[in-house]
Amino acid sequence: MCCLLTVFLFLGPRAALALWWLVDMGRFNIVYNTFIMPFLGFLFLPFTTIMYTLVWQPNGIEGFNWVWLGLAVVLDIASYTGGGYGNRNRIPGYKK
Repeated sequence: MCCLLTVFLFLGPRAALALWWLVDMGRFNIVYNTFIMPFLGFLFLPFTTIMYTLVWQPNGIEGFNWVWLGLAVVLDIASYTGGGYGNRNRIPGYKK
């Protein structure tokens, strides 16, 4: 079950981002000037890229939208570090 959750954490947001890009390319063209930023976001920070694309407005990100973006960053970090914390007993040289 843990492996299935890990697969969904890594592939789920990337699949959603790819599907959203295929369906609404115009939104991505408005939000991002180049292809490199959403591509790097797809690889390294998919939750943050989804949230940034969702909350972006022509005058920029303002007010409470920064909270949503911060939560997405925390979710990205948690998706990478959760496996290390869960398997800390298997890390050689790790002392409790």
